[in-house]
Parts: sequence; structure tokens; C-alpha cells
Amino acid sequence: MAPVVALLAGRKLAVLTGAGLSTDSGIPDYRSPGSPPRHPMTHQQFVASAAFRRHYWARNHLGWRHLLAARPNRGHRALARMEDAGLVSGLITQNIDLLHLRAGSRRVIHLHGRYDRVVCLDCGAVVPREEHDAALVALNPHWRERFQHVADLEVAPDADVVLDSTADFRVADCPRCGGVLKPDVVFFGDNTPRERVDRAYAFVDDAEALLVAGSSLAVMSGLRFVRRAHKAGKPVAVVNRGPTRGDDLASVRVHVGTSEALPVLARELGA
Repeated sequence: MAPVVALLAGRKLAVLTGAGLSTDSGIPDYRSPGSPPRHPMTHQQFVASAAFRRHYWARNHLGWRHLLAARPNRGHRALARMEDAGLVSGLITQNIDLLHLRAGSRRVIHLHGRYDRVVCLDCGAVVPREEHDAALVALNPHWRERFQHVADLEVAPDADVVLDSTADFRVADCPRCGGVLKPDVVFFGDNTPRERVDRAYAFVDDAEALLVAGSSLAVMSGLRFVRRAHKAGKPVAVVNRGPTRGDDLASVRVHVGTSEALPVLARELGA
């Protein structure tokens, strides 16, 4: 970690985090070495097909409480300490799990949304996930009980669960207009809201260096911030297990887990 410490010392940091930061909290990612292949539902599939929506909500109904029960790990807490110490001026996360907020970080942009809200695609109403869960329970009594003894249900990073039989699941519509409800998250194939991207760009522009922690930068949604920092001549440090798409733009690259690296970095930088 010495090269990262030397690069970032005395600089105001923007931080970009990805799924690799939350694996030690029990939330699997899609792309780390050894991860099994996964095929998440796309935005186009969800919008176009009632059958796909039923399949998604049946699985998510079981899986979303896995995120609710997750707790921040040492990496999340280290970044919160760095913010408290004035070292981190803004944090951009690609994760929907809210673990940064639970760890105490305050200046957080949830680039891909957050799992605790549901939005209506017709009228724009925002429904708390707990409220939506109660509606699904009412429509599908004993659904969870049917699967609670299945030991090998695989929870995915988006709070989905691998489950084959969902044909009898009933989907709850918007309580305001009866429209289609969707998790307030950015699906694969969807676009991140422009206003959210612009606020994240401002974090990078206001900082003196960018730290990438636990992201493979496999999608442009995260890589664009590395490109922006690099174009502005700002140092970029990447801490991640496995290669990333931003390695050629990084000033320093460290192949190590974030739970190990970030507490060391925080301590060495004075947090």
C-alpha cells in the first residue's frame, strides 16, 4: 500500500466504489475472480414483458432482505473515517446496498440507485421497499415459507435470487395509479440519470485525486470517472482484486482486497 499512500497523501480525494467492496459483507459480485457466471435481467426485458417482471419480483421478494441484513465491513468503515477526517470530499458508489450510509459516510452518490425504494414507471411515485414488500406478502401468502428451507438459493448482487418456479407469483402494481413498479435501481441496459452523473462528475472535478476501490470498471458507468480524472491530470489509484478496464489509466494499481487495504490506507493518511 506504500505507493498508494505516497500518491494520495495530502490530496483531497473522490472515491469510486464497486461490488468488490461489499463481498466481505456477504454480498457476491458479478465479476471478481472465481465468481460464477450470472445473467441479470436487463431493463428491456423488465419493461417489455409481464412474465419477466413476475419472475424478477418473485425472486427479489426472497433476496432483497439479504441486503437489508448486510452490515458494513472494514472497508466501508475506513472510508467513513476518511470522510470524517476531511480526506474524502465525495464518494460515488455503484452499489445499491446502502452500506456506505450505514458505515457513516454522508456525501454519497448512489450511481445505480438504492434497493430500499421502488418507483412507478407510469406516474413516478416512489414507494418504500418495506411497503412494497408488505403488498407482495399480502398477494403471495406463504411464498417465503415455501422456500425458507432451500439451502442453495443463490443471492445475486442486485438482491435477486436464483429460483426456477415463479409462475404463480402475483405482482403488486403502483398503489397510486396501478402502473408498473420497478426497483429504483439501474438495470443492465438502462441509463444512469443525467443529473446523478453530473453530480458525480462534480465530485471528481472538485477533488485532487481519485481512489477506485473494489470495482472492475467493466462498464462505462464507472470507467467514465476514471477517464475524467485522468484527462484532467489527476492521479488515479486503483485498489481491486483482479484486473480492471482502468488499469492503463491508473497512476498506481494494487491487487488486494479492500477490507485489507482501506483500513491501512486510512491509518497511514491520518484517519
